[in-house]
Amino acid sequence: MNRKRLAHGLAAILLFSAPLLSIAADSDGVVLRAGGIPYASGGVGTESIDRLNRVVGDFNLKLVFAANSGSYLSDVQVAISDGKGKELLSKTSLGPWFLVKLPAGKYRIAATFAGKAEKREITVGAEKLATIDFRWATD
Repeated sequence: MNRKRLAHGLAAILLFSAPLLSIAADSDGVVLRAGGIPYASGGVGTESIDRLNRVVGDFNLKLVFAANSGSYLSDVQVAISDGKGKELLSKTSLGPWFLVKLPAGKYRIAATFAGKAEKREITVGAEKLATIDFRWATD
């Protein structure tokens, strides 16, 4: 009887944790998903930059966040909406790089740092990586 309970318990654990394992195994845990949209962020430190450089070819949009002085920024709020204004993704960037894989089309991006929003309207192609820089005046 105990073996049967143990087997059922292990099966339940495996079923519950399978989605978590597939996310963690995806590119060393660098690539995440929000509403089916793959994204990755970071770039603080050489290890993080190396991880992002390994996956950058899988994305078609790279956002870079910096102060006008050239210092890179993290903790930037990123919101991406489609051409009709429907929000597709809203996340906080863990570093100066934010990578996204979007279907080809027109998008609105709002990046907010220290309460100051910068907005861009862009067109993204299916394959080629587009890089968009956001800069803020900092005190």
